[in-house]
Amino acid sequence: MSSHDIIVVGAGAAGLMAAGTAAEAGRRVLVLESMSDPARKLRITGKGRCNLTNTEAVPAFIDRFGRDGRFLRQAFARFFAPDLMAFFEGLGVALKEERGGRVFPASGRAPEVAAALVKWASDVGVTLAAGNSVSSLVLRDGKVHGVRIRGGTSYHSEAVIVATGGLSYPRTGSTGDGYRLAKSAGHTLVPTRPALVPLESRDVPRDGLTDLNLRNVSARVLVDGKKKAEHFGEVTFTATGLGGPIILTVSRLAIDAIAAGSEVLVQLDLKPALDDQKLDARLRRDIDQDGRAPFRVLLDGLLPQKLIPLCLNRLDIAPDKKLHQITGDERKTLRAWLKCCEFRIHGSRPMDEAIVTAGGVSLKEIDPRTMASRLVDGLYFVGEVLDVDGDTGGFNLQAAFSTGRLAGAAAAER
Repeated sequence: MSSHDIIVVGAGAAGLMAAGTAAEAGRRVLVLESMSDPARKLRITGKGRCNLTNTEAVPAFIDRFGRDGRFLRQAFARFFAPDLMAFFEGLGVALKEERGGRVFPASGRAPEVAAALVKWASDVGVTLAAGNSVSSLVLRDGKVHGVRIRGGTSYHSEAVIVATGGLSYPRTGSTGDGYRLAKSAGHTLVPTRPALVPLESRDVPRDGLTDLNLRNVSARVLVDGKKKAEHFGEVTFTATGLGGPIILTVSRLAIDAIAAGSEVLVQLDLKPALDDQKLDARLRRDIDQDGRAPFRVLLDGLLPQKLIPLCLNRLDIAPDKKLHQITGDERKTLRAWLKCCEFRIHGSRPMDEAIVTAGGVSLKEIDPRTMASRLVDGLYFVGEVLDVDGDTGGFNLQAAFSTGRLAGAAAAER
């Protein structure tokens, strides 16, 4: 049985950061990765562009994780966005900030980030053993004593960091192994479900709207008739419902509500810059300008072409009806639809289409000061395997790096 100071299970963002941090402190670190190459998910994140982090201040950043965000306070105090940006720039990765405070590599290439991280880990002395899937933890007397890999080989260590990711993007190696290891150590698992995932709605036509992207719209989420969230930004129609940044942001809320048996509605405000009075004045002006024009001409000036058939279907107004024949009630109906285009949500796309996994190892059983297990001495959990997930925009990747950094340092100090 070979021996190491620290074993890290998983060579993703959190695992490599933890391993490199511990190696920099002079520890002998072994990383066991089930896939044939490391950082596979990192290479495709952010649609291949790698949204590393976000420039929002710590309080707003933490709010992006909901009520569980406070768990990350210690990790962010130790290693936050400015530190991460300086870290990668020090590795030669030029960065750029885009709309919404999102930070990307200037090259727009996620593989550049992954390659720099892997090289750094190697340079500081980390031993990476790819193609080795951990089958079990070696536990004895309330302590961890190493791991066994499939095939029977054991590796001894008094410190093991589990950084296996969640269940999203299983082809990258995120197949839930960390949950199995955590359960074997006695940890409570919060039920997993997809997060940051498109929502499904049978109210969206199955043809004609796919890939239509709406910018500068507002989306409200109603649960059993009560507004629970509202966001401004982009929405994209998919073949089965709704996607885009603001839909991904509210997806976990919708999924949990549906699982609880509630009715979930998404209402799009297609003209958020105009209140009812201003919108009505615009409609009156457009109608008065050319009363002999057909109703469809009015819609041409209000909506993308792909959205017009849905509007006509919902309003039941003939497209060739002359504008001067439009009644006050019909104008009111149009105005209401523009401000509240409603879709009932029936579910979400499956886990393998989700950006992250909600649920995982209960935070109550993890010390936020070190990422150490409160149940097993020498055992740590970092990254997506934990029951903490945030909005889209670089927040989740920062959490992975921060928890990895904290656990690597804590394990090295033991």
